[in-house]
Amino acid sequence: MKTKFAIACLAVGALLTPMISLAGDDADANRHHAKAFVKDSAITAKIKTKLATEHITSLGRIHVDTDADGVVWLTGTARSKEDINRVVEIARETEHVVSVKNNLKVRKDD
Repeated sequence: MKTKFAIACLAVGALLTPMISLAGDDADANRHHAKAFVKDSAITAKIKTKLATEHITSLGRIHVDTDADGVVWLTGTARSKEDINRVVEIARETEHVVSVKNNLKVRKDD
């Protein structure tokens, strides 16, 4: 009896193991998963670092966020259209960025 039970447990385990491993591969789809969050944060950090080295004066008013699909969202204000163009260019050139959504606006009085 114990042998049949042990064989049944092994068979069920052998069937469930591939399904469990496939479920783990979709970790990036859920942004609450630590692995996906770290990847998104790394892309955002790379872009912010590049922006800081460019000495863009309106950097403090530019917000960068990256979603789980590698889409970068830029929001906030910059002092000129040239600054906005440069920020978008830097974001697009960053590794693992799929696309850039630019919602930056020119605001000269900041």
